[in-house]
Amino acid sequence: MSEKLKVGIILGSTRDGRVSPQVGEWLVEKAKGREDANYELVDIKDFDLPLLGTAESEGVKRWNEKLDSLDAFVFVVAEYNHSMTGALKNAFDSAKESWHNKAAGIVSYGSAGGTRAAEHVRQVCAELMIADVRVHPVLSLFLDFEKGQTFTPRDLHDKNVNDMFDQVLAWGGALKPLRTNKA
Repeated sequence: MSEKLKVGIILGSTRDGRVSPQVGEWLVEKAKGREDANYELVDIKDFDLPLLGTAESEGVKRWNEKLDSLDAFVFVVAEYNHSMTGALKNAFDSAKESWHNKAAGIVSYGSAGGTRAAEHVRQVCAELMIADVRVHPVLSLFLDFEKGQTFTPRDLHDKNVNDMFDQVLAWGGALKPLRTNKA
């Protein structure tokens, strides 16, 4: 029997008052019932990443080690000014090879469901050799959050989340030989 894939559910916002931890915990709860992979919440805020271009830091080293330990990702993407957060972009830019040949799902939220931010994430994923999957759960600040602050997801998201996890695991497993056979 092959070893279970390790999937990091990455919180893409670091600001005070953020709601991404609520979404991330919800995804972890959904994943627990699956028993088909090892899922863990990864908060980029915990790594204290400096802005790209500054000296290499202990946080960047730990960030790359964490990414190296994972086979696939689910990005929790908040939309800010029609794009991803600066913190998420900086987290992408703080690593390179650690992203290569891995799969990712995207769960986005915002006033328009975070779809514009998710499209920017897809462009970055392509450059970093991350295979992003098709199913993309979209959460509305108006319909899935009370007063924009308390996450109250509608049941209609359950199928999309499970379908996304299925695709992330299928692609993550398919790409694993590319990572394990590299020289």
